[in-house]
Amino acid sequence: MEQTLLLWGFALLGAALLLVFLEVFVPSGGIIGLTAGVTAIAGVVVFWRVSPGWGVTSMLLMLVLAPIALNFALRLMPHTPVGKRLILSETAESRQRRTAKDQEQAAQEQALVGATGSALTSLRPIGTVEIDGTRIEALAEGGVIEAGSRVRVTSVQGNQVRVRAVA
Repeated sequence: MEQTLLLWGFALLGAALLLVFLEVFVPSGGIIGLTAGVTAIAGVVVFWRVSPGWGVTSMLLMLVLAPIALNFALRLMPHTPVGKRLILSETAESRQRRTAKDQEQAAQEQALVGATGSALTSLRPIGTVEIDGTRIEALAEGGVIEAGSRVRVTSVQGNQVRVRAVA
């Protein structure tokens, strides 16, 4: 009887460990992980039925092995097909689109450098300018620029347009 219970205890703990790793590869919404926890508890209960010595040993073993198995599973998950779908990682196609968009934006920014226009409001140091018929919020370099003055774009960094008064 005692030998059969020991076999059941080891089988249940082994099954629990197997279920933890299965949870990493099979999307179940945590059902397999919950089953692994219940199976581990059942294994510890079976060991307690054998003897208090086996019960304490199995409980300590679970307290040590459960965090190690969970840590290993969480480190392994991002490298599995399921983990790659769950974690919103950037695909090659989206990276290529983003790179093309960044290059296009950089080209537009550089095309704006050197363009001239007029100040619609006083730039103290921020105000509105009109360049090629487009209203743009700009930052004056080197002091206040009065409304109606001619301005030239000196640099563009992100959404910040810097301008200088043209004499």
